[in-house]
Amino acid sequence: MISTVNDLLDSLQSGKFITANFRGFNQALTPKMDTKNKKIMIADDDPGIVDAVEMLLEFEGYEVTSTVDGTTVLDMKDELPDLLLLDIWMSGEDGRDICRKLKQDELTKDIPVIMISASRDIRDSAMMAGADDFLAKPFDMDDLLKKVAYFVQKT
Repeated sequence: MISTVNDLLDSLQSGKFITANFRGFNQALTPKMDTKNKKIMIADDDPGIVDAVEMLLEFEGYEVTSTVDGTTVLDMKDELPDLLLLDIWMSGEDGRDICRKLKQDELTKDIPVIMISASRDIRDSAMMAGADDFLAKPFDMDDLLKKVAYFVQKT
């Protein structure tokens, strides 16, 4: 059964991914809200994580953009997302620094940021950087969808 992003990545890489199973999974996890026109940006330097999460969120009806470069997040001026999924350990940039800068900018300060990391013990530093929430990798896809739904309903 596919329950974490890592499970989804494994099934995609092995070629055993079956759309019907994913659709059944989707029906069990579909948020009870309208996701149309809700924009999510994913910033993670692991292309596999980006692809898997992007596919999951698009399947749920979100409009998704992604980047593997943290500086792209700081350059956004138009088409701001309703929520940002931000990896803490990105090559060239510390996600906590990116989060601090976003939260200090008048244009981006109200965008909810969910920070993600393979290090479970840095939740506190993510929250001190201004993150609205935190997910440790590997995370359960149900947890991700619940957190995303919670924050985008507030925007």
